[in-house]
Amino acid sequence: QVQLVESGGGLVQAGGSLRLSCAASGRTFSNYVMGWFRQAPGKVREVVATINWRGDSTPYADFVKGRFTISRDNAKSTVYLQMNSLKPEDTAVYYCAAGRQNTDKTTAWDYWGQGTQVTVSS
Repeated sequence: QVQLVESGGGLVQAGGSLRLSCAASGRTFSNYVMGWFRQAPGKVREVVATINWRGDSTPYADFVKGRFTISRDNAKSTVYLQMNSLKPEDTAVYYCAAGRQNTDKTTAWDYWGQGTQVTVSS
């Protein structure tokens, strides 16, 4: 089992920044691919960014390229999502996930956090 706890969400004005963190516990963190997903009201959960265990493969969704950065610290068992130039359409619950495959298919991920709300005001 892997337990994931997200933090860092909140309310921010458009153009602002937030940094999300996801602390993992349980099995060896570095064995897992990590990902950030988001789900807005009435919409399906979608991938934002993923990162392999070494941190050298970080595919991003097109809608966040150039604005968001995913990173991980295996020594701290933590994955981060730095979000800059936030837009109102980024408003969603953001989830951290751990899995064995670097994929955008939500069903392929093994463990999920409880989510953290990000609200961007215009």
